[in-house]
Amino acid sequence: MIPAVGFDLDMTLLDSRPGIRAAYRALTARTGVFVDAELAVSRLGPPLRTELREWFPAEDVEEAVTTYRALYAELAITPSVPMPGAVEALDAVRAAGLRVVVVTSKLGRLAQLHLDHLGMRADELAGDLFAEGKATALVEHGVRWYVGDHQADMVAARTAGVPGIGVVTGPCSADELRAAGASHVLSDLTRFPALLDEIAVGSEPSAG
Repeated sequence: MIPAVGFDLDMTLLDSRPGIRAAYRALTARTGVFVDAELAVSRLGPPLRTELREWFPAEDVEEAVTTYRALYAELAITPSVPMPGAVEALDAVRAAGLRVVVVTSKLGRLAQLHLDHLGMRADELAGDLFAEGKATALVEHGVRWYVGDHQADMVAARTAGVPGIGVVTGPCSADELRAAGASHVLSDLTRFPALLDEIAVGSEPSAG
């Protein structure tokens, strides 16, 4: 298997806040249950159910998930845009002879809609996974480094035994990413191609 670089999606490759904000506002209109869309988009990373449990009674969460995902497919794909440096980061991975693997907590079919809309091709996509749950996909798909914006992404990398590369474009600070085990922390993906040049030559085998 050709080695791969893994990427999280929301706030790592994709600024999905405009679309997610619209979907949450539509969910409020549809259900009559208030969801603070601004607060929700400020803490992206954990699975959808985690956020919805903050607003809906336990017995209504699954119905809210179904409603939200239908609204998401309608409202959230078009407004979302690549994060700075994301397209170039994927190009750098392929130029290095490596594969691109996206591992995200977002439902796989919705993640694929985003990638298709933006023309950001992934060689493999694994969805509906979070924290340690991502590690199985990282191992299965031959990921050598995992890039993400959340502490849970660094936990995933550490669990899989690969270096985690943090980007401070999401809800977590550089210190939080390092504390969670990040081997490298970048301000955004514009610096990723240069880092990949360094680490691919060094061929870091594990997080240590």
